[in-house]
Amino acid sequence: MKTIARWLLAGGMVFAGLSHLFWARKEFQSQVPDIVTEVVPIDKDGVVVASGAVEIMLGAALVVLPRERRRIGALLAAFFVAVFPGNIAQAVDKRSAFTLDSDRARIIRLFFQPLLVAWALWSTRD
Repeated sequence: MKTIARWLLAGGMVFAGLSHLFWARKEFQSQVPDIVTEVVPIDKDGVVVASGAVEIMLGAALVVLPRERRRIGALLAAFFVAVFPGNIAQAVDKRSAFTLDSDRARIIRLFFQPLLVAWALWSTRD
């Protein structure tokens, strides 16, 4: 069961990372909090590209580095925590993206981030 969950998570991460790089860059830019580009010398597109690359690497690592899966799971959980402020900013600033076009939808989405953290940790533990 954990192996299937881990492979699904890996596939989802690679897919999400590719969408950051190719077909959904504008959508993801709407999730980057303004403060990020004020603090770090990078524009929103750079943040989206970088996070997409990280997602692809973490997703691939879940599959190709089985001996490191526990460590990768912890890194992936930390990544999900690190991008959570983007989800909050999207909700607070009422930015529509990915069919999240209502306050209710944006708020509900916030509750899924802890589930992703739990999924990453659970599926990578023995």
